[in-house]
Amino acid sequence: MIITAVVALLAWLWLAATGFWRTDQRLPPRREPVAWPSVAVVVPARDEAAILPETLPALLAQRYPGPLRTILVDDGSGDGTGDLARALGGARLIVTTPGDRPPGWTGKLWALAHGVTEAGEVDFLLFTDADIAHGPDSVTALVASADGRDLVSQMARLRTGTRWERLIVPAFVYFFAMLYPFRRVNGPGRTAAAAGGCCLVRRTALERAGGVAAIKDALIDDVALGRAIKRAGGRIWLGLADDVRSVRPYPTLRSLWDMIARSAYTQLRHSPLLLAGTVLGLALVFLAPPVLTFAATGAARALALAAWLLMTATFVPMLRYYRQPWPAALLLPVTATLYLLMTVDSAVRHWRGRGATWKGRSYG
Repeated sequence: MIITAVVALLAWLWLAATGFWRTDQRLPPRREPVAWPSVAVVVPARDEAAILPETLPALLAQRYPGPLRTILVDDGSGDGTGDLARALGGARLIVTTPGDRPPGWTGKLWALAHGVTEAGEVDFLLFTDADIAHGPDSVTALVASADGRDLVSQMARLRTGTRWERLIVPAFVYFFAMLYPFRRVNGPGRTAAAAGGCCLVRRTALERAGGVAAIKDALIDDVALGRAIKRAGGRIWLGLADDVRSVRPYPTLRSLWDMIARSAYTQLRHSPLLLAGTVLGLALVFLAPPVLTFAATGAARALALAAWLLMTATFVPMLRYYRQPWPAALLLPVTATLYLLMTVDSAVRHWRGRGATWKGRSYG
């Protein structure tokens, strides 16, 4: 027990020192250009008729001082998404369809590629999902922050309306930041990522990276895009949003479970070895401290309690960002247990041939 407690505490001392838990990475200082560049907003949408009335009007009402076009790519919807978008957007919106998806492409990336083609010779492309609600100055802030950068991405503030969302969503962003520390992403090193819900990319940088075709089969397409841009010599930035939010509801544990399990094993590159390491790591880092706090005695209990308190402290800033009470940080081991089970379930689904599924489509 003492060895496990020591290892857990050392792990948390190291993790805390990395600063992954900080929530201060917001849009960089804005520098208004002499002439505002042209921007094309590309929205891939598949069966989004229920959600577009909450998001599309705000996107079309952007107070951007430069040339701006909005393109919605109707990706084979069966619920009237395209017709609704035309009714909502009128002359302010281009609604198009990408045609049949070629082999080897995911649906979303094929839709994005079609939107890029439709956009033409613009300076910037803003990739944003249909469930993302933008504040009126969102595009202006993104472009003003892109001075000297090739990709600026904001992780939209996700919904926390239900008790399951409040339990799981802040931890989802916390774990993402643990995998891809924002400060390291924004630095010159190899760490790269992006948030697909709100991603402004310089068109020439995207072309240097091989275009959307370079990541055509990526299931975790936002991270793949960030890597491609950075690998091609681009400068990227990722942070938390203040004026960009997702309105997509995940009201039940099942809906959240499916959302995470859909790509968890893909994140591990479908490797049983990485899966085993992840399960062991989650158990050691997140579960051992509270278990040993109650089960051990003496020095082992004291060390385990210190690890648990340090874990709790690193989660508090994310809870504050999501406007949740700080004592909820003590429940992080419970949420980590759920994530461990979701990850294992993701692997089991893959082994049984079910793979990742999204809106009627299945991917290996």
